[in-house]
Amino acid sequence: MEAYCVKCKTKREMQDPRAEFTTTGAPGTRGTCPVCGTTLFRMGRTPAHEGLQAPPSAKRASAPAVRKGNLVIVESPAKARTIGRYLGGDYRVEASVGHVRDLLRSQLSVDVDNDFAPKYRVPNEKRPVIKELKKLASRAENIYLATDLDREGEAIAWHLMEAAEIEPERAKRVVFHEITKPAIQEAFSHPRAIDMNLVDAQQARRVLDRLVGYSLSPILWRKVRNRLSAGRVQSVALRLIVEREREIENFVAVEYWTIEAELQQQSSANTYRARLVKVDGQDPALPDEAAVRPIAADMEGAVYTIASIKRGTRQRRPLAPFTTSTLQQEASRRLSYTAKRTMAIAQQLYEGIDLGNGDSETVGLITYMRTDSTNVSAIAQQEAREYIAAVHGQEFLPDEPPLYRTRAKGAQEAHEAIRPTSVLRKPKDVADYLTRDQLRLYQLIWKRFLASQMTNALYDTLTVDIDGRSAARLYGLRASGSTLRFPGYLAVYEEARGEFDVAEGDEDTKIPPDLEEGKPQDLRGLFPEQHFTQPPPRYSEATLVKALEEYGIGRPSTYAPTLSTLQARGYVFREGRRLTPTETGITVTDLLTEHFADVVDIGFTAKMEDDLDRIADGKREWVGAVREFYTPFAIQVEKAEREMPEVKAEPEYIGRTCPTCGKGQLMIRWGRFGKFISCDNFPECRHTEPWLEKIGMTCPTCGEGDVVERRSRKGRVFYGCSRYPECDFTSWKKPIPTPCPNCKGTLVVANKNHALCLNCGNQYPLDEVLPEPQEDETEA
Repeated sequence: MEAYCVKCKTKREMQDPRAEFTTTGAPGTRGTCPVCGTTLFRMGRTPAHEGLQAPPSAKRASAPAVRKGNLVIVESPAKARTIGRYLGGDYRVEASVGHVRDLLRSQLSVDVDNDFAPKYRVPNEKRPVIKELKKLASRAENIYLATDLDREGEAIAWHLMEAAEIEPERAKRVVFHEITKPAIQEAFSHPRAIDMNLVDAQQARRVLDRLVGYSLSPILWRKVRNRLSAGRVQSVALRLIVEREREIENFVAVEYWTIEAELQQQSSANTYRARLVKVDGQDPALPDEAAVRPIAADMEGAVYTIASIKRGTRQRRPLAPFTTSTLQQEASRRLSYTAKRTMAIAQQLYEGIDLGNGDSETVGLITYMRTDSTNVSAIAQQEAREYIAAVHGQEFLPDEPPLYRTRAKGAQEAHEAIRPTSVLRKPKDVADYLTRDQLRLYQLIWKRFLASQMTNALYDTLTVDIDGRSAARLYGLRASGSTLRFPGYLAVYEEARGEFDVAEGDEDTKIPPDLEEGKPQDLRGLFPEQHFTQPPPRYSEATLVKALEEYGIGRPSTYAPTLSTLQARGYVFREGRRLTPTETGITVTDLLTEHFADVVDIGFTAKMEDDLDRIADGKREWVGAVREFYTPFAIQVEKAEREMPEVKAEPEYIGRTCPTCGKGQLMIRWGRFGKFISCDNFPECRHTEPWLEKIGMTCPTCGEGDVVERRSRKGRVFYGCSRYPECDFTSWKKPIPTPCPNCKGTLVVANKNHALCLNCGNQYPLDEVLPEPQEDETEA
């Protein structure tokens, strides 16, 4: 037997080998070096150890590690900083920086033959984080998992516990709706165990999405083109957009007419307009000019008298505080923010803003922003009521705090609506510490919440019915109007157009106050007007989110990612603020609708969301829910593999020869980051160019190139000349084709309402200098 001799620095055949055991009971062989006599030893059992009795282990039991202190784990460093200041020096707050475990990207990672067991892995970039958390957890007496309060946050807490090898009995779960000192202290005084029902619901969602995406996407790659994807929620949202586009394409406008009469009471100096609403007691049929002409001629000779004057009141109730979907809708309408941008800004306001010169002033300004509940805590309501009474007066305060019911299916009523953490933190008081985007969103949230706790607006209404009698017919005309008597919540906030539906007959017609019943009215003119029915508008991000919420598709955390994916995959593009499907989006929707009707069915997808809610409530087991979906789905996948036709798009050439090889033609391809230009001789020629989105104007500097949209290294959009670097024109603000009326310089969009000249600095109203009016967000 050989062993290493430390003196000879080489292996030697052991002389006089003797089998023995160490003091800890480990077998080994001891002998001497035949050259220098040094003692040699080699670990391991040999046949010579047979029959020898190993001594009892003399290994001393190591003293148990002394655990002390409190470890708190959250998702983000900003959240960690804010919470750490409230908890003090006895707590160490660490950030996991989001998810720490996920399904492998390179494979399905779901064992469909073993109860859909997911295969999780800690990504390489997160291994140092987990190593550090594991070390800190082994030394801490108490471990608090303070991730977000939704299902995804609960799942992150469970993954943290599993990855960092934290014993379940030592993991304490804390949740809070807002990052303020009272809320944090209250949460840490009542920790709980991880809710595995919520974890299972999130795990079921993740597994379902993986099964759908990793089954359908490869089929689309083979049948349509690479880099496409399908998803359980994404594909339904795309179907809504495509079907709306087809409604618009197939829409046939229908002509109809209205008739208004301008009337004047004989004792009054004022005129007013009334609309024809009845002819001989029936609704008037005015389909075309031929039907209007004889009626208008007959009305010219009619005698008009006021039949009745009705005065009344109408109340207008404030809308509920924001939920995720209503915040995204209103931020789109008012601020022109995308859903993704809105949620990123809201995350910053939630996690904490430094409001002073010291670290102690960092505070979360709003409550948790991923919620579908309209509930408000009693403490927040009481603070708002005291503020309203002090600032606006008792008349603006309702007798009882208002209650609101959410429109969302399956809303998490245990959560709260999105509101400021304190109404005493007025937007003007924090304006110096916020960016422009943060301030605008905070102001929107603050005003909406305060208004929701105020009294209704009160209107005086007036309806005047006029009879017009001719020799042949009786005409009924009506004039309606309303005036604001008491503003109520409107003193603080008024909804953007499209959210509040004005009741029929409440048109804002100016009616003279001195009208009297029975008094004759003089006809001053008739005004027939032609109209055409309008097609439904294309979805904007705001209206699509509203539709998804109403149908019960997806949840607050999924709206923004779904919208981003649809645009990133080239399924839709934004035109103004409207979402228009591309040919690829239409093709994919048609294929999925034909071969996977259930997956893109609105009702079926909504039912799946209900099943996930039942899992979260502990009323259903997640494996059974997934199996119920997957069994027929797997059959559909096999059938689609065989029967789905190939619909490869024709190559889209741009009409230029490749400048690198001089032989191939340049064409548009799709890659990981969207469109790009490459040579059709690939892979022999690897020439590529970026795809430049033109904005429809010639470069004002060189007059040859087109102004195109570009992105900086940090992702910020700017505008430049397509001939760069030959032409160096750039602008952070979007140029418009109209030249400056003063100096003929280049105008850019300065803000929502004004254009600015880059040459002379003059400003002009946008609606006066834009070639065409901007698309309005009001829904038809």
